[in-house]
This record gives sequence, structure tokens and C-alpha cells, in this order.
Amino acid sequence: MKNFRHKQRPKKNTLITGRDKVIEAIRSAVFLDKIYLDTTAKGKEIEEIRKLAAANQIPVNYVPVSKLNNFNVTHHEGVIAQIARVKYYDLQQVISFIVEKGESPLMLILDGITDIRNIGGIARTAYCCGVHAIIIPDKGVGALNEDAILTSAGALEKIPVCRVNSLMKTVDELHLNGIQVFASKMTAPKNVFDCDFKEPCAIILGSEEKGIHPTLMKICDEQFKIPMSGDFESLNVSVATGIILFEAMKQRSF
Repeated sequence: MKNFRHKQRPKKNTLITGRDKVIEAIRSAVFLDKIYLDTTAKGKEIEEIRKLAAANQIPVNYVPVSKLNNFNVTHHEGVIAQIARVKYYDLQQVISFIVEKGESPLMLILDGITDIRNIGGIARTAYCCGVHAIIIPDKGVGALNEDAILTSAGALEKIPVCRVNSLMKTVDELHLNGIQVFASKMTAPKNVFDCDFKEPCAIILGSEEKGIHPTLMKICDEQFKIPMSGDFESLNVSVATGIILFEAMKQRSF
């Protein structure tokens, strides 16, 4: 498997193998990052795993059995679960907790950011700037593994992370809670320094290659840009996050 060789193989102590063991782990509320399921696997246990995964918002990756064999484990019975290194929180519960404390929510949404070094750097800056939570989709984002935690200097274990199955629905949920959604865009007419980050808000960050998904960009309340004196394509997403969040912290603190 060409793809898998280029990625660091998960450590064995982070894996749960076998149908019954995976079912037991989900029922016991073990936090799982994802489940790998053989595309040809069948049976009552497989159906049970699918239902439990959907009910607990655990992403399921359907893969050929050869990929499961590449994990270098035995007796996987067509299913391997990877234990999450971070705890995932329910978004609505996080919002309610912030509001009950009398604080104005400040959140980050990561759209398509796959580089774990960037994710780690973003989390570290977010924690330092008082961000209440980071929102990630269940697919299309870098794994919050040991390397990401190390890059974040442990911030990923301190800041709440909310994993959702649809960023579009999440924006709707934020709007229902009175939270405005801002998006960074190079061609936006408004500068980041002219945005009001004191109000309840969430800031979407897109990947350096693709940016924020167009359909997601359309439902944002405001778009802004980071002004640059030089003629260059864009900033590194982690660096851009630092500029945006320190502006937000300045407004909220001073």
C-alpha cells in the first residue's frame, strides 16, 4: 500500500483489534479516533459496529483487507479501531458551558487542514490566545495523534476539541447560538484589524492548497484578509492563525 508507507504506522498500543473488542470499547465509552473496516466484512457484529459508530460520531474508514494487514496486527477480523489521543467534546455542551460562565465564545474551525504540524501550531496559539474550542470535521483533517500533540506542546490535551460530521450543519448550529462565523480570504475587501472579534464568533481556517470550501465560504457572516506589504501568495496557515488570534485577544483584553 503506497499511501500507507508514507504515513507513520499507528503504534500497537493505540489499536483495538477484533469485532467483539471494538464493540466493547465503544460501549465502554473509550474515545476512538476512527475505525478501519474491511470493505468485504459482513456479519451481525459488523452491523453493530456501524450502528454504534454512527451513534457516537466515530468516523469509519472502509478499506481493503490489505491495509488492515499493514497495521502489523493479528486476528483483526476485518476491523481495527484507533484510540484517540484527545477527548472529543459535544459542541452544544461546550457552547452552553462558555455562556454559563459569562464569557463570549471564541472558536476555531479547521477546514481541510491535514498537516499535523500546522494543526499542532494552531492549537498551541489558540490555547495561548484564549480560544474556547477547536472544531474539526470527522474526515479530511489531519489525525490528532501523538505527533500533533507534541507539536502543540500539549495544548491539544488542554483545549476542547469538537468533532462534527458536517461543517455546514455546524455553521447553522453556531448561528442558532448567536455566534457569527468569520472566514479568512485573500481577496476580501475588509482587513482583519477591522473585524469585531469581541462578539461571540468562530473563525474558519482553510488549507493552504485549497482554502475554505466555497459552499462553506458562502454561509459565513463576514470575510476578511490579512494585509501584506509584499507581493506573495499567502501566509502559512499556522502563522496566519497567530495574526488573527492575537488581534482577537487584543480586542477582548484591551
